[in-house]
Amino acid sequence: MTGVRTVALQAVATIERNVVEASAIEGGTPYVGLENIQSGGDFVDVRQVGPGELASSKFAFTPHHLLYGKLRPYLAKIARPDFSGICSTDILPILPGPDLDRRYLAHFLLRPESVAWATSRAAGANLPRLSPRGLAEMTIPVPPLPEQRRIADVLDRAEALRAKRRAALARLDALTQSIFLDMFGDPARPPNHPAIEPLGKHLVFVTSGSRGWAQYYAPTGSRFIRSLDVQMNRFGVEDMAFVVPPQNAEARRTQVRGGDVLLTITGSRIGRVAAVPDELQGSYISQHVAILRVNSKRLDPIFLAHFLSLEAGGQRQIAKAQYGQTKPGLNFEQIRRFQIPVPSIDLQREFARRVAWVEQLKSTHQASLSDLDALFASLQHRAFRGEL
Repeated sequence: MTGVRTVALQAVATIERNVVEASAIEGGTPYVGLENIQSGGDFVDVRQVGPGELASSKFAFTPHHLLYGKLRPYLAKIARPDFSGICSTDILPILPGPDLDRRYLAHFLLRPESVAWATSRAAGANLPRLSPRGLAEMTIPVPPLPEQRRIADVLDRAEALRAKRRAALARLDALTQSIFLDMFGDPARPPNHPAIEPLGKHLVFVTSGSRGWAQYYAPTGSRFIRSLDVQMNRFGVEDMAFVVPPQNAEARRTQVRGGDVLLTITGSRIGRVAAVPDELQGSYISQHVAILRVNSKRLDPIFLAHFLSLEAGGQRQIAKAQYGQTKPGLNFEQIRRFQIPVPSIDLQREFARRVAWVEQLKSTHQASLSDLDALFASLQHRAFRGEL
């Protein structure tokens, strides 16, 4: 790029911490906390606060600011609001100067190199934060405004394609739930099914993992499924751990089989559930995960996993079972008492076939998203090296 100068961020933008005292926050003001910004910049569940609802001071922002999450900067919570409001003091409102395009700045701060730079300069072991001064000292290449806008346009278009693909995947997730409700009715409005029975009647085996697996971690070996790996009706296999298991009865007890249903029972992710796919047969589980092995002649594991994942189905029962416990968690007796619908096994298997069809579509979309992610990373890298 010609005419490029590299300067500290503070030379072309201002980190504005305009404090709004709690007593001065008006009802109906949009409030953005860190939980309302997703990694990568999307807003989620931003709401208007009621009078007197917030007990501490906040920062004011406008549609001209960029919001930068300074807590755990590796999460890349950096967003472009199109509205005015207030935000958590763990979010820094950045106001670009006349020589800096806001969209260009956002893409620069979101690139992996900038995120890594900020992370390396964050202070605090448990809750690392990047100071406003540290952020102000970050250097940024500043080409002429027309060039900044051209770069931002290219990256915005590439990001829009990724967003559409992510939205398509989300719609496919919703489709599976719609298929369940269409075939079996709403679990919140019983009776919708031929029978409502305790889950324990259909379990042939239930167990959880044991402690002490850290000593068996290895670069390769058998998959080891932790609670963070169990997501709703799928597994996050991208960063799964491996173990070389001991050859004893305890290890064999916690080895999963195809058709098992895994449920997280302790920790911060209680209630995540998924049926074990073929590629995870033979894996081992952590102490935070339970194996539910069903009588497949009466209960299809795909059907069970999806029922347990429904807010009006298993999730409501899981939340109720935890209520009032000093240490949240699920025990085997509570799990056996869950009330589940038991339609005909043929109908359950038809549901499983439809789910498999949706999963094939999701795989196609996911592969396309991976290609778009790689393209975006390449464009992002080239854009700030003057090669775009």
